[in-house]
Amino acid sequence: MTKTVIIGGSHAAIAAAAKLRQLNADMEIVIISEEGFLPYQRPPLSKAYMAGVMPIERLCLKPAQWFEKQRIGLQLNAQVTSIDPDKKQLQLASGGWQSYDKLLLATGATARCLPADIGGHLPNVRTMRNLSDANWLIDNMQADKNLIVIGGGYIGLEAAAEAAKKGLNVTIIEAADRILKRVACAETSDEFRRLHQQKNVRILENTQLLKIIEENGIACDVRLSSGEVIALDFIVVGIGVTANVELAQNAGIKTLNGIIVDEYCRTSHADIYAAGDCVSLPFDQQPTRLESVQNAHDQGAIAAANILGNEIVYNPKPWFWSDQFEIKLQIAGLNRGYDAVIVKHGKREGAVSHYYFAQQKLIAVDSLNDPATYAMVRKALEANVVIEQEMVMLADFDIREKVKTLMAG
Repeated sequence: MTKTVIIGGSHAAIAAAAKLRQLNADMEIVIISEEGFLPYQRPPLSKAYMAGVMPIERLCLKPAQWFEKQRIGLQLNAQVTSIDPDKKQLQLASGGWQSYDKLLLATGATARCLPADIGGHLPNVRTMRNLSDANWLIDNMQADKNLIVIGGGYIGLEAAAEAAKKGLNVTIIEAADRILKRVACAETSDEFRRLHQQKNVRILENTQLLKIIEENGIACDVRLSSGEVIALDFIVVGIGVTANVELAQNAGIKTLNGIIVDEYCRTSHADIYAAGDCVSLPFDQQPTRLESVQNAHDQGAIAAANILGNEIVYNPKPWFWSDQFEIKLQIAGLNRGYDAVIVKHGKREGAVSHYYFAQQKLIAVDSLNDPATYAMVRKALEANVVIEQEMVMLADFDIREKVKTLMAG
């Protein structure tokens, strides 16, 4: 009986395990996860779970009974310390070994931390990446406390929104000249800046954190490049993530800003595949890291199918979402390399979408409370339907009618 071991316990791992069992009733499947919880969804941690509207039972990707019923071994609180690709063995921190025939690396990513020399090591300076982080923040989000959020990306903004709703005094510190600069157009940044400021969230852009001031081993103030000193009760750090590539690197597997895979999710070493946030994959003829649930799930499933001998090309169609206050942002496509943005208001009150173009072709959309536009753009992108910039510029442009016409023709 062949045996596949999956290192990691999140979306890519569970999607792969489920697909393996669906396609092969007899294969031995083992998941090894460092965390002590059942595999769980991560996006809701800074959204519905933190808001208290998603109980932990719903956060789990699968109940414990599912693993038993599917005959999938789940080893929690277990750490793989090294891979021997030639012997097809894994060294565990417990001292034991685990053999495999096929291996899937779904090791995910780790939140970047602030340097210790400016105070990043202090106990009330937290990242927002896993369930332990979320639980700590929930316990500490009490009305009138002072929260500093370092980083104006989606994770930071979502944490800020939930804290503000709970009555905390929130300040976001962003080093760039606008929030969301790495991931969104200025128009989307403007919408979310306006939203947060309306909710009494203070946003400081073009501002550097110089030092976290401590008292009795606890962070109590931050000193900023502007000279301002702000008092705090705790800090949330949202400055991006780094792919967990150490295991792969030490095993001689090629990495470059992620574990390098081909279009079949294969690494540089035979019988070792990778999927999810840890991966650098070929997308639009460029090495790309796609940090999303959609990518992790879909790539995990394709990797599983290919582990079983298929050669299915993984061709991702990215999508993403963010919930902040009363705005639901839905993103279809990848805006990398865009050279123009067109703003169109949707049919519902308050609905607006920002269309991204590269060389006159639509490549992505940010839809704010505009699910109809998001759905049609996503449908068009997934079907490789070309939407020209000049079409969208027309005053009477209707995305629904245009997509229907183009797909019919």
